[in-house]
Amino acid sequence: MTQGLKAQRLLALFFAGLALFNFPLLALWDVDAMLWGLPLFPTALFVLWALLIAALAWVVEREPERPGRESA
Repeated sequence: MTQGLKAQRLLALFFAGLALFNFPLLALWDVDAMLWGLPLFPTALFVLWALLIAALAWVVEREPERPGRESA
């Protein structure tokens, strides 16, 4: 993966996190409900946070693609 593509993906994940943890979308989870015995709002926050970190780790730790290497 080239540095430009990696930077674009990181920037896209930054803006996705910014949108997910901002008021309009975050308010969707603020209901009086339970999920597996846990309140929905903190559970959703933790799951979204964990998914964002996993996506960031995947982008950062991914092996760079070499031009001569074909993917199968």
